[in-house]
Amino acid sequence: MSANEHHIVQPRTYLVIFFALMLGTAITVSVAFLNLGPFNDVIAMTIACTKTLLVVLYFMHLRYSPNLTKLIAAAGFLWLGILIVLTISDFWTRSWLPVPQGW
Repeated sequence: MSANEHHIVQPRTYLVIFFALMLGTAITVSVAFLNLGPFNDVIAMTIACTKTLLVVLYFMHLRYSPNLTKLIAAAGFLWLGILIVLTISDFWTRSWLPVPQGW
């Protein structure tokens, strides 16, 4: 694809993605009122990641972008994953330190 060529996305595609995002939002709100124990966070994050993927692929046109743009986006998500892992590891290891008793 040359620099002057652009992929034309039909308005129907945008409407389908928009309604999928609205459905995801409604499901997220309804799951927030359910008591699923530790699965509340897992389900909410799964829905959020799915919605993020839809926005990045269609509204940011990553689906029709050159491979270099896809590589840069993947590198950004890899870096985000590294930062999340480092944050979680810091959070988990803080309970191993003794609590100071004061004077």
